[in-house]
Amino acid sequence: MNYLIFIIKSALDDFVRNKVRTFLTSLGILIGVASVVILIAFGLGLKKYISDQFEALGTNLVIILPGKIFSNGKFRQGGSAATTVQFEEKDINLLKKVRLASYIVPVFTKTSTLEAESKTELSDIFISTADIFPVRNFVAAYGRVYDKADLEKRAKVVVMGPKIAEKLYGAADSAVGKSVKINSQNFKIVGVLESKGGGGFGGPDLDSYTYIPYTSAISLNPNKKFVAFYIKSPDAESVPAIKEEIKTAMLKRYKEDDFSIAEQSEILDAVSSIFAVLNSVLVSIAAISLIVGGIGIMNIMYVSVAERTFEIGLRKSLGAKRSDIMRQFLAEAILITVGGGIFGIIIGSALAFIIYIAAAEAGLTWVYSVTPGSVALAVSFSVAIGMSFGLYPAKRAAALNPIEALRYE
Repeated sequence: MNYLIFIIKSALDDFVRNKVRTFLTSLGILIGVASVVILIAFGLGLKKYISDQFEALGTNLVIILPGKIFSNGKFRQGGSAATTVQFEEKDINLLKKVRLASYIVPVFTKTSTLEAESKTELSDIFISTADIFPVRNFVAAYGRVYDKADLEKRAKVVVMGPKIAEKLYGAADSAVGKSVKINSQNFKIVGVLESKGGGGFGGPDLDSYTYIPYTSAISLNPNKKFVAFYIKSPDAESVPAIKEEIKTAMLKRYKEDDFSIAEQSEILDAVSSIFAVLNSVLVSIAAISLIVGGIGIMNIMYVSVAERTFEIGLRKSLGAKRSDIMRQFLAEAILITVGGGIFGIIIGSALAFIIYIAAAEAGLTWVYSVTPGSVALAVSFSVAIGMSFGLYPAKRAAALNPIEALRYE
């Protein structure tokens, strides 16, 4: 124990004598570790954000999409979402034969300009039935959602997300009862939904969507085509059976490659796997700076060996073993990288938190996620770099001939 304390103390004394050199040596490790921490925090936060968004939209959801997008629960290699197939109104009646389904919801989306009180805002328009709200767990914070009677009467009514309502009318509750012009047609706002959040890092901004009955949106969707169907299952156990029923029903009108049937969990897993690969690539790029920092440490350790050649010879002549010299220089390399790693973790965590605050102030959603695992990984990288790049200079120092070392000037 005393020997270990002696080695550490000797290393720290050398650091104090060469403060600037020690700082510049550890700077590469600091930047590399900080980058790794930030990117891991970004990746984990983004994964958590996506998971939260899917959970917010409800569970036990089966989605029918045009084209063969999925294969065995994964995005199909070489596949494409592009397809000439468009779902039609008659498909609703076809899917009503799915006995176990609680809801069958057709969906068409289109980005359009909303005009109200001398203001204009872009919004993603969801054109669907009244069942879109219970399927996606949406409830009205003010007013009401449109119902089946509105569809039957082809009522010119809309339901807005709170964010788009605030942009147009200053306050979400002020929008109810007002008129909004969409595609040169006037619609009455009957309700504003509770906030669901979203909009972080390119994700869907659920609070900026606008919902219109599909029977009233002829100008936006004149052919009554749909880009998807949402099928709500009463429970998780029913999902496999529902998927089989859906497939049987859809094959009556379409070929198997014309559509995809996916569970909410499958889509989440597929998207998460993409982000996992992306995050791994980003972390690998950040790790390059750790390698550059390691090369810097090796160069500085060579300089240190040259500067302290006489000291090494003196210690050897006084009885120090080759292993003692090697441990001394290896300890210095590890301490430099660990020190840089610790400060890198602190700075990386602080920067990740600053990004989180800045994103929140900008109205973006991101989950701040610096985990013990990412900290442990960063520290492990630091130690590994110190040992790897400090080993050869340490061996060279240990191999010096004491007589020649004492003659060195």
